[in-house]
Amino acid sequence: MPCDLRLAGVGHRYGLRGPWVLRGVDLTVAAGTLTRIEGANGTGKSTLLRLVARLDVPTEGRVSGRPRTAYVPERFPAALPFTALGYLTHLGTVHGLSRRNAERAAGDWLDRFGAAAHAGTPMTRLSKGSAQKVAVSQALLAGPELLVLDEAWTGLDEAARAELERAVAERIADGGAVVFVDHDPRRLAGAPGATYTVADGSLDLPAGKESSAAVGPHVRIVAQGPAGGRLPADAARVVTSAEETTPGTYRLAVPATHSDVLLRTLLTARPPWHVVSVGPAAPAPFPSPVDPGSRPRPHSCATRPICCCAPSAGCLR
Repeated sequence: MPCDLRLAGVGHRYGLRGPWVLRGVDLTVAAGTLTRIEGANGTGKSTLLRLVARLDVPTEGRVSGRPRTAYVPERFPAALPFTALGYLTHLGTVHGLSRRNAERAAGDWLDRFGAAAHAGTPMTRLSKGSAQKVAVSQALLAGPELLVLDEAWTGLDEAARAELERAVAERIADGGAVVFVDHDPRRLAGAPGATYTVADGSLDLPAGKESSAAVGPHVRIVAQGPAGGRLPADAARVVTSAEETTPGTYRLAVPATHSDVLLRTLLTARPPWHVVSVGPAAPAPFPSPVDPGSRPRPHSCATRPICCCAPSAGCLR
């Protein structure tokens, strides 16, 4: 992400004399971060996400920073004159891919979300769940720097929900940022990040919500790398803690949703790391996140906007 996205004193209302939905909102979304937005129905969560995605212009205040942004709305309009594969291929070419590469990427994402059998199905004939798989595929197609998800897991089957969580972990490991709303409090539980609450038109970071790293199932991975070396930056972004038990050997705690990404990162590093063991771990012994720019120490836990589709559809900006 070339620069952080910042909301400064942002307010929004619909109509010149309409009530303020949001006011005085300050928020910074940095590269490699996960941000959860909570709040009761009707408090303005979706409005905030549309402002973050720069689909709406604030009534007051300023939004700065222009990372390439993909957005999945709460309701994806599937009544589009394409097949599933044709729609994704078209978006891929809009974002600069050759038609062959766009079609290949589209097919890969449909396969990952279990929708390959519907590649040739007209969008108008897709079920709600299948249409949602297309919605999340279009958002991930071009590797966005900022991924904005508004109830994106709704309508997905269990396997597709897990795949979307893995895709979120991959975006963060690659240095992207993710901002999301989801009704399930267990969604991405344990992943390092900040949780904000929208209430009474304002955005608050509740006490104790600075990081969700101490919540949710974790996996303990023991890995061996070069003596004196640092944990790869892509790995440091997804682990919640790291301890160098002996020179070159690290005990890592990672949210269960991010474990596949961590293992792939370690095994494809240059030189590759050796994975000694993988097992369940309680998050409690690992209190703080890893600093990606520092070397873990023993007993110390280190932590153009052009919309390519209809405003109500998911889009990559």
